[in-house]
Amino acid sequence: MTDTSTLVQTYLAAFNESDEERRRALVEQAFAEDATYLDPLMSAAGTAELTAMIGGARAQFPSHRFVAGDRPDAHHDVVRFGWHLVDPDGARVATGLDVASLAPDGRMRSVIGFLETAEG
Repeated sequence: MTDTSTLVQTYLAAFNESDEERRRALVEQAFAEDATYLDPLMSAAGTAELTAMIGGARAQFPSHRFVAGDRPDAHHDVVRFGWHLVDPDGARVATGLDVASLAPDGRMRSVIGFLETAEG
């Protein structure tokens, strides 16, 4: 089982990866095969849909990156963590909070994301 901080970093790395093959490998590391994702703008189920969904997000913000917010908080099989979408200058464009349930192997089984308005 992966520690929570490493899991969140792998998750964010998947959202930051522009190469589809490398993104899929990161998705496979962070998410269980039957994982689901849901936020106010996107949803996906399974590795192929997750990889494509993240690719769509990358296409909307090609020069931006996701960075971790506060340290992840976890108990039992649930983890919550904040993140920021930053522009090339490092300015925050959006902030979010994700809550994930974990599979027995420590990968994310389901993720529910909450988005906050852009700062600025």
